[in-house]
Amino acid sequence: MKKTRISLLALLFVLCVQAQEKKNLILPNENLITENIADIPKELATQVKKYSEARGASLVKIHPIKNEIIITTRFGSTAQLHKVSQPMGARKQITFFDEPVGNASYEPTKGDYLIYSKDIGGNEFGQLYKLDLKTLKSTLLTDGGRSQNGNITWKKDGSGFYFSSTKRNGGDRDIYYMNPNDPKSAKLVLEVKGGGWGIHDISTDGKKLLIGEQVSANESHIWMLDTETGKPTEVTNRADKSIVQTGANFSDKADEIWYITDKDNEFQRLATLNLNTKKTAYHTTSIPWNVESYSLSEDKKQMAFTTNEGGVTKLYLMNPATKTYKEVKNIPVGLIGGKAYSKDGQNFFFTQSTAESSSDVYKIALKTNKIERWTESELGEMQKEDMSSPKLIEWKSFDNLKISGFYYPVSSKFTGKRPVLINIHGGPEAQSKASFLGSNNYYTNEMGVAVISPNVRGSSGFGKTFIAADNWYLRENSVKDIGALLDWIAQQPELDKDRIMIMGGSYGGYMTLATAFHYADKIRCSVDVVGISNFNTFLKNTEEYRRDLRRVEYGDERDEKMYAFLDKISPLNNTDKIKKPMFIIQGTNDPRVPVTEATQMRDKLKKQGNTVWYLEAKDEGHGFRKKANVDYERLAVIRFMEEYLLK
Repeated sequence: MKKTRISLLALLFVLCVQAQEKKNLILPNENLITENIADIPKELATQVKKYSEARGASLVKIHPIKNEIIITTRFGSTAQLHKVSQPMGARKQITFFDEPVGNASYEPTKGDYLIYSKDIGGNEFGQLYKLDLKTLKSTLLTDGGRSQNGNITWKKDGSGFYFSSTKRNGGDRDIYYMNPNDPKSAKLVLEVKGGGWGIHDISTDGKKLLIGEQVSANESHIWMLDTETGKPTEVTNRADKSIVQTGANFSDKADEIWYITDKDNEFQRLATLNLNTKKTAYHTTSIPWNVESYSLSEDKKQMAFTTNEGGVTKLYLMNPATKTYKEVKNIPVGLIGGKAYSKDGQNFFFTQSTAESSSDVYKIALKTNKIERWTESELGEMQKEDMSSPKLIEWKSFDNLKISGFYYPVSSKFTGKRPVLINIHGGPEAQSKASFLGSNNYYTNEMGVAVISPNVRGSSGFGKTFIAADNWYLRENSVKDIGALLDWIAQQPELDKDRIMIMGGSYGGYMTLATAFHYADKIRCSVDVVGISNFNTFLKNTEEYRRDLRRVEYGDERDEKMYAFLDKISPLNNTDKIKKPMFIIQGTNDPRVPVTEATQMRDKLKKQGNTVWYLEAKDEGHGFRKKANVDYERLAVIRFMEEYLLK
């Protein structure tokens, strides 16, 4: 009896100790699945909080009548729509959902309601809703199922809008028309083949739509749809291969459109196309960089366009009649996102971020060229001196091709050779730019870890030859670019070649996994976020609307020779070469890179006896968007770095 009592007391003591220890730890929420992740002390969360509370604001739409805008920003768990009625005015929240809302469109005549899209748990099956701005009541307009709906293009009189949807079969992105006051009125206007279709513009009389067909990052075409007959006709030549022709808009001339193309040039230029003669005139040839996007005023008499010049955005104003343009000089160096003219053409709004600030919305008064800030997003407790500014770096790859990236150095308070985090972008045709480091300033300012964001071959922004230089059988040449970066790091006196971590998301996740087995002896550890572990299983399981677009990039696995090649280079089939610890992070509902890509990699590495940490969010998709999940992910990555990069 006495022994039993002692045993019970001992058990009670152990349970009390364990309870106390748990009190001092950050525990995953009910939506997170974790394996092998080390304890995360609350003290660490307190230290990181200084860097994790920043938010940004992005322009969504300008009201058609009032001097007010809709932005998206986050105050709670997810980004939601907010109304701003004056410069630096209050951000009045108008949507209140657990899921983020990132885009919306005003009814174009009175602006009494919005149409917005929202998915569930990151599954990207965005459904359209009507939001009454007086009652803030939302009404579902689309099927609510496994379809993608978006690309809203209003008739000028506000009687209805055209939109794209995959609802017919889940793979083809058809064009529909709907009166939002009668959702049952939705009707199929154009049936297409492929997931790369979308609406660019509508004519003033509503009788014609300019429609884009994307075949790949290297090829796209423009079509004209007669909305009365439902007949599509080619605007650009569908037989043109490996040419980008996109971003079409009607000009103020009946026989002319504006568009962006890399035809007959290495970079994408702003151009006009005569619809009768099919002749193209190019207007930005003197700028040896891509024109990323442009905006026309309602009357087509004013234009603004942005260029991507080595990872920095520049804004230009153009006179569409004379085709003359000039750079807007009195704005900070940074990145410019969403932009639009007010309906009266008096003002131009744009979103901008810099290396020292998150995104915010600004307005140019076009008569005076005065720039006015409309939002100022909080950066938490971060100060300017806590932030690392990017430096452009370049190195030569195995074949002498010049590769570049941005290097974020550590705080001057750290001495000696510093460990390095190589953070690889996805896409693969995305681009690392001179951006705000955000919460990752914790790495550079508190951990003394330098960050490098490379632009390996296949990245956009460096010409069409560069973006196609990793396609099909050239896939592993991009991995060799990282190998060359590892050699470059070894030559830098301030960097520690023996303490390097590779991290990347989506295609960057594949690059992370590939680097982990190709250069196992040159890295300490790796973090794979929603990465492709086997191209053949990825192409089999990714959503149908994406499959053909990805085949153009990665190769068609239905070809026996290509299947064998993809099998050979896939990280899942090279796990025997992976020797260093790995952290795998995944969203359960990911429609792009399915969760099976993560679990099959995790299971095989575990079976081999490798060190594997695993984090999966049941309410997320292609990357984490909900703050509680993002915060836990960040802390877990920092603990992984503490254990395997810094020790």
